[in-house]
Amino acid sequence: MSEKKMNSSRRGHLKSLMLAIAKDLLEKEAADLITEKAAFIADNCPAPVLSGGLPELQEMLKKLAQTIDKVDEDRYDSEAKVKKTDKEIEDLRMKVVEIQGIKKPALKKVRMSADAMLQALLGTKHKASMDFRANLKEVKKEVKEEEEVGDWRKNVDEQAGMDGRKKKFETA
Repeated sequence: MSEKKMNSSRRGHLKSLMLAIAKDLLEKEAADLITEKAAFIADNCPAPVLSGGLPELQEMLKKLAQTIDKVDEDRYDSEAKVKKTDKEIEDLRMKVVEIQGIKKPALKKVRMSADAMLQALLGTKHKASMDFRANLKEVKKEVKEEEEVGDWRKNVDEQAGMDGRKKKFETA
């Protein structure tokens, strides 16, 4: 039917038991690591023979230097391999992203009034109400009075001679 819930004291007791077991396992693992390290050193690193003269010690130091160089080369090679594989992994991730593409959400068309846009831009602190139609400048159309186009020959006859030029200056 329904499972019985554990009370807090039982839960705390079980948690403390689990922690005690985990602590024992960690201590055992640390002790095993120390014994493995001692066994590895005993197998791979023989005890140095210090009996003998100066030339034997120098020869031993040369051998140690050669082994150190070999270990450093191996370490460098393994680091280079790791860097190369990390770069390949990153390139593959970039290719996956390029293949999948970036999904853009569909934008919705929003209809807003000018007041709503200003309120969205300026925030709720500024309650500026703009009636753009009221701010438009009114343009009054001027009616041009066109001169009547009459007979051009009559106009030319009037301006002919000195009298016509005199009239022109007087009217202006």
